[in-house]
Amino acid sequence: MSLAAAHGFLSPTGVEIAFLLVGIVTLGAAVITVTTKQLVHAALWLVVALGGLAVEYLLLTAEFVAWVQVLIYVGSVVVLLLFGLMLTKAPIGRSPDADSGNRPAALAVAVAAAAALIWVVVDAFRATWIDLDGPAQGSTKVSGAILFRHWVLPFEALSVLLLAALVGAIVLSRRDREGDN
Repeated sequence: MSLAAAHGFLSPTGVEIAFLLVGIVTLGAAVITVTTKQLVHAALWLVVALGGLAVEYLLLTAEFVAWVQVLIYVGSVVVLLLFGLMLTKAPIGRSPDADSGNRPAALAVAVAAAAALIWVVVDAFRATWIDLDGPAQGSTKVSGAILFRHWVLPFEALSVLLLAALVGAIVLSRRDREGDN
């Protein structure tokens, strides 16, 4: 009996149910992130969405990728975003400037992109099953070697870009103080 026949669509395992529930929470947090008019709340909901992705990686037994998700995205990008909000004196409450009025066009593009992505993923993995009880396919050593051989330059470019954003936020906040005197 094949693995596909043993685990049917109508008989999900506990991990699959947890994956679905965490995915729904993550999707909800992502939707709230882009629809809220309070910038600080959007940043905090982004933490929830990125943390949900890390949990999804853990459920897929990709512990290394989950920790990278937590350390780089939740630990660095969101903290940098919050520092940028604090240093530029962004409004803490509701911000009417945060809405550009292009919600219908943005919704149409988002729905089209989501439909295309779902179609591609379903078409590509329609009959693919992962044997979770078998031997591990990769290791941290292999992932680290690939990461440091092929992906060092993009990570360094991202770190320089984030540093430039932080320095720009400091410069903008200094100009505001000089104008107040």
